Amino acid sequence: MYKIGKNAGKKWMAAVMAALVTVAAAAGCGKTDKAGAEERKERNSITVAASSDTGSMDPAGSIALTYLTYSVSALDELLTFDADGEIDYRAAESYEVNEDSTVWTFHLREEAVWSDGTPVTSADFLNTMTRALDPKSGSGYANYLFPIRNAEAIYNGEMESGELGVETPDDYTLIFYLEKPCVYFLDLLRLPVYTPSCSTYAKETGSGWDTDPKTSVSNGPFYLAEYVPEQYMTLKKNESYWNADAVSLDEITYRFFDSQEAMLYAYESGEADAATGLPSTVMSLYEGKEDLEITETIATRYIYPNLNVEPLQDVRVRKAISLALNREDLCQAVGGDTEPTVNFIAAYMKDKTTGNYFIQEAESPFQENVKEAQKLLAEAGYPNGEGFPVLTYNYPTLEMDSDTAQVLQEQLKKNLNIEIKLNAQELQVNYSERRAGNFDLCRMNWTADFADPYTYLSMLLSNSTYNCSGIQDAQYDALVAASDTETDPSKRAELMHQAERLAVGEQFYVIPLYSMKSCNLIRPELEGITQIAATGALEYRYAKWTD
Repeated sequence: MYKIGKNAGKKWMAAVMAALVTVAAAAGCGKTDKAGAEERKERNSITVAASSDTGSMDPAGSIALTYLTYSVSALDELLTFDADGEIDYRAAESYEVNEDSTVWTFHLREEAVWSDGTPVTSADFLNTMTRALDPKSGSGYANYLFPIRNAEAIYNGEMESGELGVETPDDYTLIFYLEKPCVYFLDLLRLPVYTPSCSTYAKETGSGWDTDPKTSVSNGPFYLAEYVPEQYMTLKKNESYWNADAVSLDEITYRFFDSQEAMLYAYESGEADAATGLPSTVMSLYEGKEDLEITETIATRYIYPNLNVEPLQDVRVRKAISLALNREDLCQAVGGDTEPTVNFIAAYMKDKTTGNYFIQEAESPFQENVKEAQKLLAEAGYPNGEGFPVLTYNYPTLEMDSDTAQVLQEQLKKNLNIEIKLNAQELQVNYSERRAGNFDLCRMNWTADFADPYTYLSMLLSNSTYNCSGIQDAQYDALVAASDTETDPSKRAELMHQAERLAVGEQFYVIPLYSMKSCNLIRPELEGITQIAATGALEYRYAKWTD
C-alpha cells in the first residue's frame, strides 16, 4: 500500500457548477451541511459515496461492485502485495512451496477469528472454492481456480468436488496441489474465490446469508452491521480482528449512488467524507485544494463484440470497427480523466520486474486507419456500409458511458456509414445481459484484480468464465498457457505481448477505447486511506481522523 499523491487537470468549472445546482435542486437542498462530517468525526466514523449496488457479497457468488467495495474493509485474503511488491500477510502468517512450485502450503493465523468469535479455519477457505466451482453459483472468477488440480474438471461436471486438489490436514493448514507450475499463483490469492466464507453460515450461494448481518460474519477489520439494498451498508469495527489495534475507525458507511453528480453532491453537502470516480470536471473545481486526489486506475474501457452475432463473427468487420474509431476525439468528448488506448491490458499496469508500464515495452497492437477500415468493410460485403445490419450497443446508464456511446455512434456513422442503436441499461441489467451473452456490442470495463497482465489475458481464454462472446482460439490459449509456466520474466512478458497482439491487433476479440484516472475527493482531516497496488482502488481499513 502507498499514500496516494495529488495532481490536477483543467476542465470547465461551469459544467461542474451546473451539475451541482441540478443535483441540489433534485435533492431539494441547496446548502452545505458540514455538521454531518463533524458529527461523524466525533463518532469516529466515515461515510463513503460508492457506485451502484450490484452483485452479491458472497466471494463464491456473482461478483460486481458491491463485493469489491465491501471486501476491502471486511475480508482478509491469505496474503497480498504492497506497492513495493512485498508480501503483506493477512489470514496467513507464512507459506512454503515445493521445488517445482506445484505444492503450496499456507499456515493460517491461529489467533484469527470471525466477527462472531469462532475460529477462521482452513475449511472456510475450502468452502468458498467448492461452492464457486459449482456453475450454479454464477461466479465469474471460478476459472482462476483452474490452476488447482481437478478444479476445471469439477467445474465441468467431470469430477466430484471432493477430488479438488486442496487439503486441510488441520484447522490451520491449507495445501494447494496445482496441475502445473503457476508463476503468478500468489497473485491469485487476493481474488474472491480464494477468500474464506464461514462454513457455519455460507452453505448455499444465493440464499441471502451474505447480506444478512446475522450470518454475514467477517474475518477482516470490519463486519456488516446493516444493509439496505440500493441505499447503504454500514460496517462496524471487528473487535475480534487479529490486528484490531491498528484499526482506528469504529464505523464505515458506504452509500450507493446511481450517478457521479449525486456522489459529488453528497461530498459537497457533507453527507460523504470520501467520493471516488467523480466527473473529470471536479479537477478544475478543486484544483489546488487538499480534498482532490487523482489516482491511476488499472482499468480499461472497451467494446465487447459478440462473435455469435452476424456479421461480428467476421474478423474484417471487427477490425473495421476498431480502426474506424478516433480515440483521441472520443476522450476529449468524454473527459480529462481518460486516455486513448489501443491495448487491452491496462495502460497503468506496471511490469513488476522492470517497473515500467507493461504496454510501453512492446509495439502497439494496431493503429487507427479510417481508409483501411472502409476497405475492410467493403471486402466483408458492405461497401460504404450498404446492407450492414443495425447493431445494438448495450451500455450502463452512467454519464461517462452515455457520452462514450453517443460519440461511438457518431464516429461509426461518419466513418463507416453504419447504424448503431444505443441501448442504455441499469448497471446490474447490463452486467447480467452480458454474462448471458445477450448483446451485439457491449460496453465493458475491467479493473485489474491482481498485479499481473494475466488478469486481462485470462478473460479471453476459451475456458474462461468471463468469456461471454464465444471466443475459441487454440493459438491464443497456447500462448497464455506458455506464459503461465515461463519463469524467465522477459520471455514471459514477450509471450503475453504476443497473446495481446493476437487478440487485439489481429483477431480484434475486444475493441479497446481508453484507460482512466480516478478523480476522488477526500476530507483533508482523513489520513491512512491508501491505494491498492493491484487495482488502483482506495482502501479505508486503516483510515483515521486527525485533530
